[in-house]
Amino acid sequence: MRRINSLYGRIGLLRRAPEKSTKQSHTLLASLSFSTEGSYGGDGELQQNSSKVKIFDRDLKRIHRDRAAWLSRQKNDSFVDAVAENLLDRLEDCKKSFPTAFCLGGSLGAVKRLLRGRGGIEKLIMMDTSYDMIKSCRDAQEDSLDNSIETSYLVGDEEFLPIKESSVDLIISSLGLHWTNDLPGSMIQCKLALKPDGLFLAAILGGETLKELRIACTLAHMEREGGISPRLSPLAQVRDAGNLLTRAGFSLPGVDVDEYVVKYKSAMDLIEHLRAMGETNALLERNKAAIYDSMFATEDGTIPATFQVIYMTGWREHSSHPQAKRRGSATVSFTDLQKQFGGQS
Repeated sequence: MRRINSLYGRIGLLRRAPEKSTKQSHTLLASLSFSTEGSYGGDGELQQNSSKVKIFDRDLKRIHRDRAAWLSRQKNDSFVDAVAENLLDRLEDCKKSFPTAFCLGGSLGAVKRLLRGRGGIEKLIMMDTSYDMIKSCRDAQEDSLDNSIETSYLVGDEEFLPIKESSVDLIISSLGLHWTNDLPGSMIQCKLALKPDGLFLAAILGGETLKELRIACTLAHMEREGGISPRLSPLAQVRDAGNLLTRAGFSLPGVDVDEYVVKYKSAMDLIEHLRAMGETNALLERNKAAIYDSMFATEDGTIPATFQVIYMTGWREHSSHPQAKRRGSATVSFTDLQKQFGGQS
C-alpha cells in the first residue's frame, strides 16, 4: 500500500530532470471511431449492437474528460504520475524494443511525460475521446524539452479503435479502460491491433477504489431516502482481470494489484480531484460530504481515500513464446516424483 499526502493529489510526487530537445513533428487527427462489429447507416452514425448492455454514458464521460482537460492544465497529479510510472516500469523488464506505440485514454499526459526513452519507442500515437484532452496533451508537448519521439494525436473511442490490425508494437492504457461498456471487446480489439509479439499494458481502477466514499453514500441515502441507489461506478475485481486477459486471447497474461491511499483536506477536495482526473460519476452532496468527514477524518484533520489499481500485461501470440507441452507427453509420473522426494521433509 502506498500513501500520498497532498491537497487532492496535485503536488509532484515524481520529479525528473528534463532531457535535451530535438525537433519533432505533430499531427492532430479527428476521426470517427471504428469497430470490428456494426456498420454505418445512411446518416453516417455507427449502428451498434442494441443487445449490449450500456452501463456508462460515453457522451457524458467525454464531457467529463473535456472538463478534466482544463482543470488539470499545466498541473501534475502525484497519484496519476505514480500509477503511470509503475505501469511504465514494466517496459524496463523487456529486452525488446517497441518502435510504434499506441496510448489510449486515461492519463495520456503522464504517460508521455514519464516515458523517458523506455521501450525504445520511436513513434507514439495518442488517442482520447475528448478533443480538449488531446489538444491539452499536444500543447504540453510543444512546451516540453523532450521532443525525441514522433507523436501523432487522434480523437477516437476505446470501444471502437480506429487503427488497423497488426499495426502497433505496444499498447498502453493508464486509468482509462474501466469506463468502457464492453471491456472484453475493447481488450480483444487491442490484441488484434498488436503485431505478433506485441505488448499490452493497462492499469484500471479496481473494485475496492473509493470504498470510504461508497460507505458514506450508502449511509446518506439510507438516512435521507430510506434506501440506497448506485452513486459510484461498478469496477472490475482483481479475480476478473486474469479472466479478461485470457478471454481476449493474450498469451503470458500477468496481473498484479496495488493500493494507494491519498489524503485530502475534506471530502469536497476529493471530488475536485476526481473532476480533474475525469473520474466523476455523480456529484457528492453536502450531507454525504459531512458523513464522509465525520466517519473517516484522521487525527491530523485529513480524510483518506483508497484507490485500488489493477495492472494487466499480455502479449500477442508469437512462435517465440513458451508453449505448454501436449497433454500426455510427460516422461515422469507424479507417483515417481513422490517416491523420490515425498519422504523428505
